[in-house]
Amino acid sequence: MKRTGLVLDDAFQGHLTGPGHPERPERLQRIAEVFEAKGIVERSQRITPVAMTPEAVCGGHGAGYVERLRTACAQGTPYIDSPDSVICRESFDLALLAAGSVVSAVDRVMAGEMANAFCAVRPPGHHAERDESMGFCLFGNIALAVHHLREKHGVGKVLILDWDVHHGNGTQHLLEDDPEAMFISIHGHPEVVYPGTGYAEERGTGAGIGATLNVPMQPHSGDKAYREAFDRHIRGVLESFEADFVLLSAGFDAHRLDPLAPLDLETESYGWMTDLLLDVADEHCGGKLVSVLEGGYDLDALGDSAALHVSLLMDRSARGGAE
Repeated sequence: MKRTGLVLDDAFQGHLTGPGHPERPERLQRIAEVFEAKGIVERSQRITPVAMTPEAVCGGHGAGYVERLRTACAQGTPYIDSPDSVICRESFDLALLAAGSVVSAVDRVMAGEMANAFCAVRPPGHHAERDESMGFCLFGNIALAVHHLREKHGVGKVLILDWDVHHGNGTQHLLEDDPEAMFISIHGHPEVVYPGTGYAEERGTGAGIGATLNVPMQPHSGDKAYREAFDRHIRGVLESFEADFVLLSAGFDAHRLDPLAPLDLETESYGWMTDLLLDVADEHCGGKLVSVLEGGYDLDALGDSAALHVSLLMDRSARGGAE
């Protein structure tokens, strides 16, 4: 029986963001505590983090940005590009480790060693632009995984769902001209929620027009509104795209307890969204799915929501796919 792969390593707590910063090492500490208590760590198959090379990162980011980040970290600069994007001397190496860990998970799933995987990494990635850090993010972990799937495995159609409360501007922009990378983001409305992108009119560029779907949600949207949005806008695209691999930007900050955004999901909301995406992966690509942590800043909500999400990945692995 294949198991769910898990990247969960204390090394990522070395990305120090300072007192009061919401994207803090305690996030992973809480996830680790809850996963241990619920038996998730014991039931999973651990994936040892392996760093991506700077040269490989340049497949998605400009070489100038990569070098600028390396230099800033080495010099002890307090942040890169924006005061939100706090860095320390270890941040460059840990950003490489985060991106490489996602790629390692992709490789293990592609090799058939694991049914699916969850990567609890930081710094997060979905706001990182080609040449600029934004919103706590340094490298685009999901976008880099797409490039890796193409270059190493020859995978064609990749489906990316981003349910973080903040629009995944970096992932969108790094992939928006690619017709075989279907990027779907459901997020707080850009008029009121960072980073101010992700309007429904943003549908991709060039050959990629139509391969971007943004579903902005009004403040205080809860479980009922999300179910309606999935039924109206997202479910049909998930089922019709016929993906060869599925990637998930798993931010848990649309939870009603989260301090950074005004949406009202329940912990259980992440359960039915997970099941839906697993159904899609089972139907079209043999269950090949890798989930990557993005946001989530209330520690209790983060731990419980991530645990529910990964428990469902593990349950599906144990069943060998959809029944």
